[in-house]
Formats: sequence, structure tokens, C-alpha cells
Amino acid sequence: MPHHAQDCDALVIGGGPAGLMAAEAIAGAGHRVILAEAMPTVGRKFLMAGKSGLNLTKDEPLDRHLDAFAFGGGAGMPPMVAAALRDFGPQAVMDWAKGLGQPVFTGSSGRVFPVAMKASPLLRAWIARLQADGVEIRTRWRWQGWREGAALFSTPGGKVAIRAGATVLALGGASWARLGSDGAWVRHLAGKVAPFRPANMGLRVDWSPHMAAHLGQPVKAAVLQPGDRRVTGEFVISARGLEGGGIYAVSAAVRDGAPLTLDLVPHLTVDALRAALARPRGKATVAAHLRKVLRLDPVRLALLQEFGRPLPDDLAPLLKALPVRHAGPRPIDEAISTAGGLRFDALDDRLMLRGRPGLFAAGEMLDWEAPTGGYLLTACLATGRHAGRGAATWLAQRREN
Repeated sequence: MPHHAQDCDALVIGGGPAGLMAAEAIAGAGHRVILAEAMPTVGRKFLMAGKSGLNLTKDEPLDRHLDAFAFGGGAGMPPMVAAALRDFGPQAVMDWAKGLGQPVFTGSSGRVFPVAMKASPLLRAWIARLQADGVEIRTRWRWQGWREGAALFSTPGGKVAIRAGATVLALGGASWARLGSDGAWVRHLAGKVAPFRPANMGLRVDWSPHMAAHLGQPVKAAVLQPGDRRVTGEFVISARGLEGGGIYAVSAAVRDGAPLTLDLVPHLTVDALRAALARPRGKATVAAHLRKVLRLDPVRLALLQEFGRPLPDDLAPLLKALPVRHAGPRPIDEAISTAGGLRFDALDDRLMLRGRPGLFAAGEMLDWEAPTGGYLLTACLATGRHAGRGAATWLAQRREN
């Protein structure tokens, strides 16, 4: 049995961006909130994401922002997520950061960053504001499910039961377990969860020895072709395979079965390539000829040798569509995010679980996925706020009754 029990207006389980935003929305409506986080501190994945510069959102019209999301292999955005983003989209995220004393700027790609670049100043200001609003943050509290309507936790001080008027689950997906997102919560919501799959992940490649000299090298201005699509981006040849923004942009399609090819010379047509390659080669090797007439860099030449051998006599079609031989996605715990999670048919428009009055869910634990570039964080903030506002309304209605 729990060592002791507590009551509160609202309980938020999970201290990532979605959970913190839910707590902010509920506390802002005048309710007492306890936020429980399993890790020693809140926002650990948020801080890790900000190590190379915290990409908060993408500065673009809302319709374009919504169109950029890929849900269920392109099946369309869940209406609840779209509604949350319409209420709290890119401009609202920028205003929110400024309200925490963190001015932002927009880079040449449209990505938005705090002027400080790091996540830690923003997180410190956010926690301070939450605590000033009365939010009680309890760390090292690991959720163990429910008993008799109360949420059970294992804590450093023993077992605790929390009975709340409303609860928001914001437990994350199943990537980066060391930072708290381990997906262990699924056992408490059996029958309501779509299987987790990696998203925004690298691809596994078992390189030939000749690729050792190119590990860590970027492939810039690359055109990747998952099926019939063409995506321009940059990626890196790593010891484990292919990583980076260009790969992440096509990872969902490749994960779901699309073949991947590379256009190594996107500025030339097949006919133009054939004309260039028809120039006299003399005693030069094929690689030297390609360097001379096409200005192919060493990394592209290495990829051609890796994926194109044996090289055909007519190289032009191969240069325009080089098949990438890979062994599938990197493991889910190495993925930036995940697809799958709590299904939307288990939720109503407020993000409240059907058949579980007063229980809401938000963030990456929901069955949606987003590209990198600020989209993932924006949607976590938006759905956290949406669920938090739903919980606050639920509490107000209960008081009235």
C-alpha cells in the first residue's frame, strides 16, 4: 500500500515540453497543480535538443506549417493536433519565448532560435514562472499506474498515491530512454496504443572498408528520392550509416517501404550527363574522368563506388538514381522521435480519453509524427496547452456542478 496519499486539483505526469505547457495552462486558470517527473530534473530531452541550438519552431504561415507534417505515412493530420496548432502555432511559440525573457531570431531557412541559442535559459525562466504560479514539481516520481482512482508513484520517500480532479499524461514517446522517454507507460493503457516506430532516424549501412576515409563527411546539396518524391538536403556518412537532416526528411517514407535513391548530379539531365561522359577519357580512370567532366567530389564518388558496383557502361541513369542499399532504420532508442503511441480514436476533441473522464494526454506519446525543424517541439507545446486547457475547463465544470 502507498505510504501516504495526497489530493490536488490537477496532476501532470511528465516534465517535458508538453507536460510543462499543460501545467502552465492549468495553473494559469487558478488550479493547484502537481507535476510529477520520473527523472532527476525536468526537460532533459528539451535540453539535449538545444545543445546544438534550440530550434523552437518554423517561421512560416500556419497552413504551410500544417502541410509540413507527415502523419501515418502521409494519411493526414489528426484533427485534434491541427486544432491545437491553430490555437498555438509558430507565432504563438515565438511570443511565448519572448514572454519568458528570451528574444528569438529567424535563420535563413526559416527556423527560429532563441538569441541565447541554448535551451537552459528558457527552461530556467519557464520553471521559475511555473513555480510562481504555484506548480509543485516532484522529481524522481515514477508513475506506476492507478489504484482505486488514484495515480500511484514510486518516489525516493516511498510509494505515494495522488488523487486528482484532472490528470494530464505527457509521458513522451519511446526514443532516448536515458532521458526519460522509454515508452514504459503503454502497459497502463493497453488496447489504446499503436506500436511505436522510429521517426527522424538514421539508416543503417554496413560500409565497405574503402568508405573508412569518408566517415564523418557531409554530402551537401544532395537530392534524395524516396519513391517518386525529391527532397533536397544535407546528410552525413557516419560509421553507423547515414545520418542528418536530409535523411531524417525521408526517413518516414523509407521506414514504410519506399526505395531510396540519390541524384548525385541534380543540375544535369540524363542527356547532358551522357554528353559530358562521352568526352575522350584517354588513360584516365573512371573516377578521374568523373572528377574532371562532372566535378564530382570524393564523397559522391565513394558513394557511387559503394552503391553502384559493378558500374554499368551507361553511367548517366545511375548517377541520377543511385540505389541506396541499407539495412533499415537505426534502433528506435537512437531516433530523434517516434511514430505510434496513444491512438486518436481513444481521445475526444479535448484530448481526453474516451471512457476515462478527467484523464487527458498530450505530446509525443500521441500517435503522430513531425519532421525536424521546430515542428515536433511546436506540436508538443501546442498539444500540451490544448490538453491543459481541456483539463482546466473540466475542473471548472466540476466545480460548477
